[in-house]
Amino acid sequence: MDALKGFGELGLGSRLKRLSEQMMKETQVVYDHFNIDFDPYLFPVFKIIANCDNITNAQIVEKLQISQPAITQFVNKLIKKELVSINYDYKDKRKKNIALSDKGKHLLLVIKPIWISIDTVIKDLSSRSSKNLIDHINQLEEKLTNQSMSTTIINQVKMNVKNTIEIISFDNQYSKDFYDLNIEWLKAFFYVEPYDEEILSKPKTYIIDKGGHIFFAKRNETIVGTVALLPTKEDGVFELTKMAVSPKHRGYKIGQQLMQHCIDFAKKHNFKTLILYSSTKLENAIYIYRKYGFIEIPVEPDCPYVRSDIKMEFNLS
Repeated sequence: MDALKGFGELGLGSRLKRLSEQMMKETQVVYDHFNIDFDPYLFPVFKIIANCDNITNAQIVEKLQISQPAITQFVNKLIKKELVSINYDYKDKRKKNIALSDKGKHLLLVIKPIWISIDTVIKDLSSRSSKNLIDHINQLEEKLTNQSMSTTIINQVKMNVKNTIEIISFDNQYSKDFYDLNIEWLKAFFYVEPYDEEILSKPKTYIIDKGGHIFFAKRNETIVGTVALLPTKEDGVFELTKMAVSPKHRGYKIGQQLMQHCIDFAKKHNFKTLILYSSTKLENAIYIYRKYGFIEIPVEPDCPYVRSDIKMEFNLS
């Protein structure tokens, strides 16, 4: 039995606090899923600073109606995370203006789509007619028990992002994106081998001019992912390789969209087989490859990648 619920209106303050903590916890799960280093408790202050660039502590207190010590604590946490910076007023050196740092501005761009989904999901969860506030809280808590708020938000975000991702073919202007995304991925999980450096620095020479293909995932004029189909010595067999997604956009299934695009492209152009080299260290990636129909085959002794200990193929015929 929920004793707090049984207190009725007498337990209203405690119910609201418990509900707030639950929703903050669920929101943190969302941020963590998308690899966003942000504390949901910092949202009000961060949002006010974003909306009112060059704002003072006193102005934040006035706008949010939160105590001065609490605001100072929140601002200090944002400073520690390097999301805001303090600038002294050139007219009055005693006056400190707070503004988003470059890192804070970048975070704002990344986190805005998530805020939209959070807003949409919470509106749906809380849009019910009730006879009083306690009844409304009862209904909301029941929905949160039966429906994972974080999972719903994550699915909503992924759907929104999927609808804004455009898969485009190679253009020389994106060569740097191809290099940067792959180098960043390799450094995060392995190291850059000479074979990688050579191909990544000259994608047109080593991939396009040899009859290969490079695709990019583009979102709001920004390249957020890439993948290549590299021809092999065997006619009709292409290596699916050089797949990388921006760290800020992982978790949105962009890699899977790129893979599906490659499979569809291969079928359309009557390729025989797609192969790929990977590492069993990448358990999630191997799981997804198998999910799409790739099966494991022996790795040849002269494999071009030192890091690879697994080879897989997808038969298109």
